[in-house]
Amino acid sequence: FPVTIDPNYDENLAKKLGADAFGMKKYKLVILKTGATTSTDKSLIEKSFNGHMENINRLVKEEKLIVAGPLSKNEKTYRGIFIFQGVETNEELQKILQTDPAIAAGFLDFEMYTWYGSAALPEYLPISDKIWKSKP
Repeated sequence: FPVTIDPNYDENLAKKLGADAFGMKKYKLVILKTGATTSTDKSLIEKSFNGHMENINRLVKEEKLIVAGPLSKNEKTYRGIFIFQGVETNEELQKILQTDPAIAAGFLDFEMYTWYGSAALPEYLPISDKIWKSKP
């Protein structure tokens, strides 16, 4: 069968984003969930979750973390998601996740998955910076 190339195809952009022939690539998806730590020490909780947000911002600047956000309250105690790019193994991902103070302190735990999605996903970050009325 002859291969038809879409007239909108941008080879340079596809290469920059690491896209395969379908415009897709593999990511690491993390589901954050409530951890085992039950401390009520307000100072420790505040320090851990402030550090959690600082760590998210650092990982975004490093272009590793491309999606992060909370989930609504649910029966599975899932708290949020992360999507990482450029992380090849679960061992590498675990090391990255342990840099998060809320995970290191046990307030958050995680599940890891490989996810196959659009290679264009990271492109939303520069646009999102332009629509924040109040940056978290």
